[in-house]
Amino acid sequence: MCLAIPAQIVSIGELNMAEVDIVGVTRHVSLEMVPEAKPGDYVLVHAGFAIQVVDEEYANETLEYLKQLSIVETEV
Repeated sequence: MCLAIPAQIVSIGELNMAEVDIVGVTRHVSLEMVPEAKPGDYVLVHAGFAIQVVDEEYANETLEYLKQLSIVETEV
């Protein structure tokens, strides 16, 4: 089973790499699979790649569910 975590795009840099915020933690991920993504969008992140653009409601619901499972520990 694979798990993708919702993240919000903070900025997009060279080589289609984005800085994203995952419940307060900054990471860098590739946007190669979602070239339409832009700063402010929410994406699902798996293995260093944004794999799907999602809406804010879906992202927050998913993060809350992951929190309940103790997969993420920061307040949403």
